[in-house]
Amino acid sequence: MDSSNGTLELLGVGLAIVAWICSLTTILMPSWITLSTDLLPTEETNMGLWVTCVSQEAMDRLECRPYDSMFDLPPDIILARILMSLVLGVGLLGVLLAIPGIRLVNGCHNPLDDFRCKRVLKAIGGALCLVSGILGLIPVSYVAHLTLVRFFDETVPQIVPRWEFGYALFCGWIAGILHLVAGSLLLISCLHLQKLDRPVSRRPHPSNYDEQF
Repeated sequence: MDSSNGTLELLGVGLAIVAWICSLTTILMPSWITLSTDLLPTEETNMGLWVTCVSQEAMDRLECRPYDSMFDLPPDIILARILMSLVLGVGLLGVLLAIPGIRLVNGCHNPLDDFRCKRVLKAIGGALCLVSGILGLIPVSYVAHLTLVRFFDETVPQIVPRWEFGYALFCGWIAGILHLVAGSLLLISCLHLQKLDRPVSRRPHPSNYDEQF
């Protein structure tokens, strides 16, 4: 196996791990959308998937409160909870399957069987990373879309405070893109590894024919 293929698979697995950590950070961050008013510029309200926090810069204090009931949540927050939970599960499974498929991990004694096994594991892991990337981009993009629609809603008076993008949305976009890149690298490395799986046909040496006749 050439060094370029080993670099691709190591980079793919590394990005997949970083993407999963970013996804975990995204789902735990309380600042999916933020709200600040002109009356209290030092106070900011942050809304996440699990809690709502109020930060006061003057007093350097952050107070968070979990949601009372899941049925009182907006539909976009419920959808984000479900999809981000799937992202964590599918992404973790993709990483766990891709790690045994890299060249540094020896799984079989037969080189040909080892190549085939690694190719299958990396292909599944790469596909799961792609699925995680798509699932991760859906909730953050949907919440961002609704935030934009509500921000530019002309039916709402200008004096009413508007929700804006929080840091978790940007972290979620980064995680989704990293998942897509990691999955693509793993699948590309599988295409390189497929060349080593082709059996080489052996032809009898011309001298053997001479000996027979």
